[in-house]
This record gives sequence, structure tokens and C-alpha cells, in this order.
Amino acid sequence: MPLLALALLLLVPLALIALTPLLLVQRYRAGSARRLARPWLATVNLASMLLSAGFFLFGAAMTNVWIADAFAAAAAGLGVGTVLGVIGLWLTRWDDTPRSLHYTPNRWLVLAITLVVAARVLYGFWRGWESWHATQDQESLLAALGIASSLAAGGTVLGYYLAYAFGLRRRIRRWQRRPLRVL
Repeated sequence: MPLLALALLLLVPLALIALTPLLLVQRYRAGSARRLARPWLATVNLASMLLSAGFFLFGAAMTNVWIADAFAAAAAGLGVGTVLGVIGLWLTRWDDTPRSLHYTPNRWLVLAITLVVAARVLYGFWRGWESWHATQDQESLLAALGIASSLAAGGTVLGYYLAYAFGLRRRIRRWQRRPLRVL
């Protein structure tokens, strides 16, 4: 039985690493698909993004105790992501019908955000491998892994989705208040 548990502990992380490219492709496909703008879902997304951003900044502030500039990098990433989210809202295609509102996010911007995540994951693996061979000192290994740049990349993604969720919720509210057209 312990051998089976050990095998599972080794196989599950390896399977996740092996499936990462497929997960990124699926994230791109889902992120660039045409969707129905549902008010309740937009509200839940906005609330969860606000909560995530709060926890993210709190975690970055705690990390700043050990890693220099962690909070600044996280806040900068959040700012850049917010700007990208606003640009994403401008580039979104909106399909307004009398009964529903659909939207299609810009494929190039979704691809760029997905590539930021993929590049940061690959850079983390490469940097970890190089740092592991260079030194066995744990403190310098943590700094060498680029924690601050990871927080910046995470902040970029989180800022993008936060701004996009806020803009989407706002657009849905405006659409709901529009005067109905009589045909």
C-alpha cells in the first residue's frame, strides 16, 4: 500500500506537468470563445476577482518580508494587467440582440495573456534547474527563482481579468437598462 501511495505522489505531478500544454491550449480556446453575457455570472466573477486581488496583494506584502521588491512587482503587474483588461474591453466584439448580449474577447489579447503564463512557467522551470545546479543555499535559491517576476506575471493576469470582469459587469448593466426596441 505505501508503494502505491508513493507511485501516486510521483505520477500526479508528472501528469500535470505533461498535460500543461494541453491545459494552456484549452485555456486559450475557452478564453476566446463567444459567450452569453449573464449578469449573475459577471457579478460572481467580479466578486471573486476582487477577493483574489486582495489575497494576492496581501500575499505579496507578506512575501516582501523575505523577497525584496515582491510587493512592488505584484502591484506593477496588477497595474499593467488592468491596462490590458481595459484594452481588452475596447477590442471585444459585442453582439447586441433584443433578447441577449453576447461577447467575444479579442483572440490576440487572450493569446498574449496565455503566453505570459506559459512563458513564466517555462522560465520558472529553467531558472529553478539552473539555480539548483549553481547552489544548494536555500535563501539564494528562493531569490534566484525570480519570485518577484512571478508575482508580476501573476499580477498581470489577475489585473487583466479583474478589469475585464468589472467592464463586463458594467456593460451588462448598461445593456439591461437600455430602452427596448419595438419591431
